[in-house]
Amino acid sequence: MSTLLSQPNRIALQTIVVKEVRRFTRIWVQTLLPPAITMTLYFVIFGNLVGRSIGGMGGMPYMQFIVPGLIMMAIITNAYANVVSSFFGAKFQRSIEELLVSPVPHAIILWGFVLGGVARGLAVGLIVTVLSLFFTDLHLHHVGVMLYSVLMTAILFSLGGFINAVYAKTFDDVSIVPTFILTPLTYLGGVFYSMDLLSPFWQSVSYLNPIVYMVNAFRYGVLGHSDVSVTVSLTFITVLVVVLYVVALRLLQRGTGMRE
Repeated sequence: MSTLLSQPNRIALQTIVVKEVRRFTRIWVQTLLPPAITMTLYFVIFGNLVGRSIGGMGGMPYMQFIVPGLIMMAIITNAYANVVSSFFGAKFQRSIEELLVSPVPHAIILWGFVLGGVARGLAVGLIVTVLSLFFTDLHLHHVGVMLYSVLMTAILFSLGGFINAVYAKTFDDVSIVPTFILTPLTYLGGVFYSMDLLSPFWQSVSYLNPIVYMVNAFRYGVLGHSDVSVTVSLTFITVLVVVLYVVALRLLQRGTGMRE
C-alpha cells in the first residue's frame, strides 16, 4: 500500500485525474449543459404539470419526492458516460498502450479514470441540485448517508463504464449498455414512483434492480424517506463496488480488449 501511494504514483494519479477533468470541462456544452437542460424539463413536466395531478407521494409533495431520484439519475448517467467514452477513446487511439507499458501500477490507472468519472458525475449532480432549488425546498435528513450513497454510486457506475469500455470493440458497443440496460433500470428504479404503489409481485421484481437501492438510500439522506432498508441499500452498494473494482482491475491487468 505504501508503494502504491508513493510520490511518483500520486503524481501519476493526479495527472490522469486532471486530464479527465479537463476533458469534460473543455467540452462543457456537450457534457454539463445537456443534463442540466434535460433535468430542468423533468422538473417542469413531471414535477409541476404531472405532479399537480398526482398530488403527494411518500407523505411529501411529488416534486420534492422525485428530486433526489433525478439527481441520482444524473450522477449515474454522467459518471458512466465519462469513463466509457474516455477509456474507449484511449483504446481506439491506442494511447492506452503507453500507460500499460509505463511503470504506473494498474490500480492507479484504474482509479485515475474512475475519479474522472466521479468528478463529472458529482459536478452534474451539483448543477441539478442547484436547479432543483428553484422548484422545491430540500432539507437534508442525514448528511452521512447522502454523501456516502452519492460517492459510492458514482464510483460504482464509473467502474461499470470502465468494464463496458474494456469489452467494447466499436463505438456502437459503447452505447448498447446505456441504451438497453442502464436507461430501463434507471426509469424502473423508483425515481418517479414509490414502491408502495406496486403489487407484491412487482415489488419483489424491483428488489432485483440495483438502482432501487441507490435512489432510496440517497432519498433517505435528503428527505428521510426510503422504500427499502437503508442499511441493506448501503451494504448492497458497497459490495457491488468491491466486486466491480476487482473485476475491472483484473481485466486491466490481463490487458483484455487492449492487447488483442
